[in-house]
Amino acid sequence: MNAAKILIAQGGGPTAVINQSLVGVVLEARRHRQVQSVYGARHGMRGIVGEDFVDLTQETSHNLELVAQTPSSALGSTRDKPDTAYCHRIFTVLQAHGITHFFNIGGNDSSDALRIVADEARAAGYPLRCIHIPKTIDNDLVCNDHTPGFPSAARFVAQAFAGANLDNAALPGVYLGVVMGRHAGFLTAASALGKKFADDGPHLIYLPERVFELERFLADVKAIYERHGRCVIAVSEGIHDASGQAIAAQLAKDLELDAHGNVQLSGNGALADLLCEEIKTRLKIKRVRGDTFGYLQRSFIGCVSDVDQREAREVGEKAVQFAFHGDRDGSVAIKRSGFYSVDYELLPLEMVAGKTRVMEDEFIAASGTDVTDAFRLYLRPLLGSGMPDAFRLRPNPVAKVLGKG
Repeated sequence: MNAAKILIAQGGGPTAVINQSLVGVVLEARRHRQVQSVYGARHGMRGIVGEDFVDLTQETSHNLELVAQTPSSALGSTRDKPDTAYCHRIFTVLQAHGITHFFNIGGNDSSDALRIVADEARAAGYPLRCIHIPKTIDNDLVCNDHTPGFPSAARFVAQAFAGANLDNAALPGVYLGVVMGRHAGFLTAASALGKKFADDGPHLIYLPERVFELERFLADVKAIYERHGRCVIAVSEGIHDASGQAIAAQLAKDLELDAHGNVQLSGNGALADLLCEEIKTRLKIKRVRGDTFGYLQRSFIGCVSDVDQREAREVGEKAVQFAFHGDRDGSVAIKRSGFYSVDYELLPLEMVAGKTRVMEDEFIAASGTDVTDAFRLYLRPLLGSGMPDAFRLRPNPVAKVLGKG
């Protein structure tokens, strides 16, 4: 039996459950007698190039379980987007260390980098098994019902908007919350799960899957405000005009670019501030408040879906099983069955790598500013158990004594 050496990396934005996948790989791998070592790369692909490894073989099972329950990326992450030359350096390091199995936990870019590394190994005739483990709060991996990390972030968004709605009902005005999601609106749409009563917010939801028109937006806000005396709005950071230009880029004077050359959407509150200013100035509404959820939704320690935890652990375990009992590289995918249960498949890397899923039309209301019941039924099981509930006082008015004045 040939000895196996495993390397695990975490890439992209951290999530509340990515360490469940990490620990799932480690503990499942240590059950296999041929596994000699399990290494972790610190700070993802960048750590591989720098040979910055830690030996997870020596970690106790007890501490691994504690780490599994802890949000964020225990190994550290990176926003590096490896090209072919970068991936060649990665392969050179893997070969030098005798790595036989490479597990990369991440999203679209992570799967694409893994595909390139797998091609390098095949071209060199080097026996390397490459398995991609899905992770992203954006829920934008194709061929997956959903991705680990999204349910917990969605749980946070739903609860945050439920709380914002209660606050807004007590002190009426306009509240606007900007949620992560450059191309896919799943996370912003999750705000709808915070509604209980018919007049609860969010009253308006704006997704990147639909063109955003400022004049129509202001008309929508005005109509809701006149109807309810208040308005709660959920906005995706990636909303754009008909040309595809981000609204943040359209309204802002100074643009900050991220490491990939994209307009920086998550690292500042510009979009919320700009839209709030438009509402104040154009609609003459005095009480207008805006928040940018930013990084809060990714690794919020007090708001984790137990369903998300379980599935994130299982995708890690299944990745090892596919690696040792299969004969090909691939990406682990979550498939839904019945009212709610899941199974796992190993898909070819090229089916997932570099592709982006967006919200299906059946999930978006005809108005373009709400979600459908189909989306609510899709998301509710993912949020897990113990979702908090809100209640109201019943209207039992007391007759006035001094008259209507």
